[in-house]
Amino acid sequence: MRFAFTEDQLLFKDTVADLLAKECPPEAVRAVWADGTGRRPELWAALAEMGVVGLTTPEAHGGLGMDELDLLPLLTEAGRAAFPGPLLETTAVVAPLLAESAPAEVAERWLPGIASGEVIATVQLAGQPFVVDADVAGVLVAQRDDRLYAVPGDVLRLTPQQSVDGARRLFSVDFDEADAELVASGDAGWQAANRAFDRGAVAAAAVLVGLAEQMIAMTVDYVKERQQFGVPIGSFQAVKHHLADAELKVSFARPVVWNAGYTLARGRDDVARDVSMAKCFASDAAELVARKALQCHGAIGYTTEHDLHFWLKRTWALSAAWGDAAWHRRRVAHVLLDD
Repeated sequence: MRFAFTEDQLLFKDTVADLLAKECPPEAVRAVWADGTGRRPELWAALAEMGVVGLTTPEAHGGLGMDELDLLPLLTEAGRAAFPGPLLETTAVVAPLLAESAPAEVAERWLPGIASGEVIATVQLAGQPFVVDADVAGVLVAQRDDRLYAVPGDVLRLTPQQSVDGARRLFSVDFDEADAELVASGDAGWQAANRAFDRGAVAAAAVLVGLAEQMIAMTVDYVKERQQFGVPIGSFQAVKHHLADAELKVSFARPVVWNAGYTLARGRDDVARDVSMAKCFASDAAELVARKALQCHGAIGYTTEHDLHFWLKRTWALSAAWGDAAWHRRRVAHVLLDD
């Protein structure tokens, strides 16, 4: 079997990349860090019009009805652009969760708005203390033990929390269950939550691949221009080794992430193993690239004046989110021992 993306998938990816290159340059990311919401509504609307936001929403609710194999390359481009907005939570996690597990009236209440871009969605599963972008969310899907609820954003009680990533705002969330709608409970609730976690982990892995690719590109450009002893530092053997190590790590992670997307999209039995392999490979790769990028940039790489820090901080945030590399290695070990 030969695994490769289709021409349509690659064309969609390139179209999204062109939009983000035009509408989400580093100066736009910097502006988002400085404002009060951490997002750009006009960019979210453009992605929704293109079909990206509603990509995993069923066609019956106004979406494209696609799956992880279509979405993950787009999330990689979002990582490459350090895209500010909860695309991971809305499109990769909440939309398919509601489509698969919610009662018809709950799905009908929220999915058309998600597909059109009018409703931003976010999620809080067991073990996740904070909620991403809860202040701009129209709906939160929250897990409480074996129950999943859909909670309107206007009834949430929010407490802002410190976040390393200024475009990824974090909040403690509380709500009254009387204000929420039950999505699933019991065994169905646990299964829906577990599948949502796997989707979130693979989506985070895809974003991390894009972050790492962009940090390598930025570093290559920098070492071509920065000079010491009258020559570009990119000509030094040590710098070449740093960049070769970074590229090698990402090259190993990339197919593992695509494989996990295939496993999820096709509902294969090895979901837990493949998802965890993808997340630990991608987290390790992006963290290594971040270290190498800092080493090659030198002191300027630590400053907030340099654009590199947007990608560094998103990398640190997503490497820890949805289970860090150590957590996913333990999960793989348990899966293999159980087999």
